[in-house]
Amino acid sequence: MIPFDAVLCDFDGVLRHFDHAAQADIEARYGLPLMKTAFDPDLILPPTLGQVTEEQWVESIVAALGGDERARQAMAEFVTIGFWVDEEVRALLAEAQQHVPVILVTNAMDTLEEHLDLLGLTYFADDVVSSARVGVAKPDRRIYEIAAERAGAAPERCLFVDDRLQNVEAARSLGMTGVHYRSFQDLAAVLR
Repeated sequence: MIPFDAVLCDFDGVLRHFDHAAQADIEARYGLPLMKTAFDPDLILPPTLGQVTEEQWVESIVAALGGDERARQAMAEFVTIGFWVDEEVRALLAEAQQHVPVILVTNAMDTLEEHLDLLGLTYFADDVVSSARVGVAKPDRRIYEIAAERAGAAPERCLFVDDRLQNVEAARSLGMTGVHYRSFQDLAAVLR
């Protein structure tokens, strides 16, 4: 029996993963700091809050990298890097879903729904709380409150799972049980 009324789970880094070796290869070949630039808070926050599109975010990175053809080509490759679902995590969440709602809580962009569809996850979760759609991002307490409300559960009855400790600590400050995800075993330990 699961001792929670809902499971609130991060998407990237827990359920979906990117090819980090491919990212490093593109950076090395072009000699550009793609990851550092792409995830600079000034560039990543607007699309994460739904203020600009993913396409506009890409253009802002190209501009920050110098705006030349090399930067444009590097980003063209960067945004097509493959991603996949961790099937063990998916199965464990589906098992939990037989007892409680599973809500994806993710700092995402306007393309999230398209990506969920590509991965066959459009109807997987009971709900999806996307920062780009609700206008607040983790670790802002409001995104956790929205997720708990959508799950129909009090925050202290929610399990929150994320690969970023800062996000887990924010959930814990609301009374949620937080799991800092580093491997499948971290999640299995609380759901099995």
